[in-house]
Parts: sequence; structure tokens; C-alpha cells
Amino acid sequence: MLSETAEPGPHENDAPWRRLPVLEAGRGFDFLEGCKVLDLTTSVAGPYATMLLADFGAEIIKIERPTGDDARHWGPPFLEGEALWFTAVNRNKKSLVLDMRTEEGRCSFEQLLDEADIVVSNQPPDVQVKLGLDHATLSARKPDLIHVSITGFGLDGERSALTSYDLIAEGYSGIMDITGSAENPPQKIGAPAADMLAGQDAAMAAMAAYLGRLKSGRGAKIDISLLESMTRFLSCRIASYLGSGEVPVRSGGTDSVIAIYQSFETADKPINLGLGSDAIWRRFWDALGDPGFAERPEFSGNSRRRENRAVIVEKIQSILLTRGRAEWLALFARVRVPAGPINSVEDVAHDPALQERGLFFTLRDGERCVPQIGLGIRIDEQIAVPRAAPPRLGEHTQDILKKLRPR
Repeated sequence: MLSETAEPGPHENDAPWRRLPVLEAGRGFDFLEGCKVLDLTTSVAGPYATMLLADFGAEIIKIERPTGDDARHWGPPFLEGEALWFTAVNRNKKSLVLDMRTEEGRCSFEQLLDEADIVVSNQPPDVQVKLGLDHATLSARKPDLIHVSITGFGLDGERSALTSYDLIAEGYSGIMDITGSAENPPQKIGAPAADMLAGQDAAMAAMAAYLGRLKSGRGAKIDISLLESMTRFLSCRIASYLGSGEVPVRSGGTDSVIAIYQSFETADKPINLGLGSDAIWRRFWDALGDPGFAERPEFSGNSRRRENRAVIVEKIQSILLTRGRAEWLALFARVRVPAGPINSVEDVAHDPALQERGLFFTLRDGERCVPQIGLGIRIDEQIAVPRAAPPRLGEHTQDILKKLRPR
């Protein structure tokens, strides 16, 4: 389990991961034990999907071409020759290098397929067909196969042949158009949101189909698109537009349906403040020593407060500028008013509360130490302990191939 920080190695002695708690590789969750997955994906969305399955106990064989997953080369930064984007989404897997354009490589793949429950692919539809990795081809050999496809725009429709990355999906989805301030151009979210959401959707659908197969014996064809996963993320904003005709615009995050739901400056550092109910609204003004302001008729209910948002925001801002962030957050915590800091990535990674809950750690697997971001899901008060560090390219090739029956 979690222990003290990692011992310095020969390189990067001052790297932040060396200050993280150390977690020894272990057994982890076993809910999907016995489920075998062939991971044919690269980049982020597909590998994240299969890592989620692995965190819940599935066995993942990551089949890579001789040059490896594209994300292995996405750097700097690198850690001991491995791109950190790659190590973020590939723990608990075995790496097998196969060239499936050769007869030998295809033969080995088909033997693995015969024993697999799930195949995950992120090749475009035409490439899947060309390589014989599409649902029709693979399910003809293994009818009960769960075939998961992650593409930019889905397996059919007018855009299905288009290639995509997270950035492209974010642009199509509408999220970029409402991200940022009004005076600035559209902004991409500061993380690969479409990739991560699509990967999560793929894992969720695969687990649902696997459970269904245990009951029915039938396989499934799962079609996940980055665009649709990213667009569903905007459900509340899209539903509001559809019902009202009001088109959301970039506003720096100040146009929520909740009247007061935004960031404010303090005497030193900014905070976020969410006054999401009448009770919180009253507690907030009680804490500020001005309960009469809360009871004014023009502020009764969220709708009235939205109409008078500018006046309220100006009032709150003038008050918050009189004290520093720490003092305000301590006060709001005592009176149960939702408020918090605006952390940097550095702040988050070294947040003691998150480290204590096991979200950030250095995974020690034998002689290897690799920084990891945990599953963030606790079951029976336990975190998902990784079984193995992200694999080196081809690390398990010989072990896997020698177990295949001779042909």
C-alpha cells in the first residue's frame, strides 16, 4: 500500500513524482478477472478505455506494431525513455509486438482472438476493413466477440471516413465555442477531454456488453465516437438551448443557469463561489454579516437573482477584495457555502487530501518507478492497486507467443 516517497534514482532527482507517496504493485480489483481483452489501439482514447478495464481486473494484451503506440513518441517530457502521456494511460497491460501484415503475425493474432472476450480498436472504419479487424470479419471467426470501435465520427454516416483527434472533436462538439472569455477566441479544454470521455464510454459499454454476454452468450458491436462522447458532455447546455432558443456564448464561465456560480478575486488569490440554492444564498449573506441583502425582494429566487446578477456580482466582488483567499475559504467551509481555490496542475498533484485518498502516487513495480494517476474510484473502502507498470514496447512478446499452440 502507500508508503513514503520514492528513493532518488540516477536521473531527474528533483522531479515532482519523487515527492509522491509510493504504491507497490499488487493484486488490485478483480471484478473482471477472467475477461481477456485485445487492445489494438494507440494514442489516448483507446488505451484509456482498456486501462479502465484493466483497473477492474481484465487481462489486457496490448498489440502494437513494431514502431509501437503513437503515444510512446509524444514527448518530451520522457521518463527513462518513455513518454509520460503514454505511461498515463497504459498500466496493467502486456505489450506484444505483432506485424499483422505478415502471415505469421496474423496467425498469432487469430489464436489470441480465439481466447479473447473483447477487442478494442481505434482504426478508421476503412482501415479496420482493410486489415481485417472490423466487426464483421472478427465476429465471423468468433461470434460471441465484443468488438469495441472508437473513431472520430462513428462507423457510419457522412463523416465516418474522416480522421480525427481530440482537438477536431472538441471543435465540432461546440465546447470550444463556449470556453473562454467573450473577448478571446474559442479555446480548447486544457486536457484531451474528447479522448478521455470516449475512452470512458468505451469501457462502460464494454463492461455492460460483457455482463450481457454472461447472460445471453451473444457478442456485441460497440460504436463509440469522440464527437458524440464530447457532445454529450454538453447535454445541460444543449438542452437549455433547445428549450429556450438562447444560444450559449463565451463568458468566462459566468453565464451559468445558477445566478452566482463563478470566480471572484480576493485580496490575494481568486476563488470559485457557487450559491446554488436559496439556503446557501442566505447562509452566504449571514456569514458576511448582511442578512438583509439576501432578503431583498428583487433577489428572491434564482430567476430574480439572474435578472439582477450584475448588481449582486459587483457587491460580492467588493466585499471579497477585503480579505485573502485562505480567510474566505475557511469562513465559507464553516458555514457550508460551496467555495474553493483555482488550483494549478502543480497544486493539484501535491494536494495532500487527494494523495491521502490514493489518487496520485508513484507506482513501484520491481525496479521501475512510474508516476500514476489512480482510478479515483473506491470500492469497499479500497482503491484500485495497479498490478503492473505501463509496459515497455514488446516487453511480453516472447512470453505470450510461446504460450500459443504451434501451427
